[in-house]
Amino acid sequence: MILETVHTDRAPAAIGPYSQAIVAPPFVFVSGQLGMDPATGELVGDDLESQARQALENLKQILLAAGSSLEKTTVVEVFLTDMGRFADFNAIYGEYFPAHRPARAAIEVSALPKGACVEIKCTAAVE
Repeated sequence: MILETVHTDRAPAAIGPYSQAIVAPPFVFVSGQLGMDPATGELVGDDLESQARQALENLKQILLAAGSSLEKTTVVEVFLTDMGRFADFNAIYGEYFPAHRPARAAIEVSALPKGACVEIKCTAAVE
């Protein structure tokens, strides 16, 4: 099996020894994305709303670079530092997955890199 490393400037560069994503046909495995601005590498804001939207945009751009899309996503894993914001996150998430509903887990964690309040990773199909 040939593995392909995915990199796009339309999403933040990895902040450690990992790749934005790896294609292992028929799937692409996208690393956890924070709400970081691709140009600056900094969080787009302190609030869940801005970070969640940016993290989902980052996932979308990486999937496109890998030859996939949000519509081909099979599973999503969400890490929140405050499960009390679960409903707020769901409202934003629903904007990105209005009809297609991948399998999903949401887990509360005590902390995330860069002091983020949300991190999102996914697996999707590629052709």
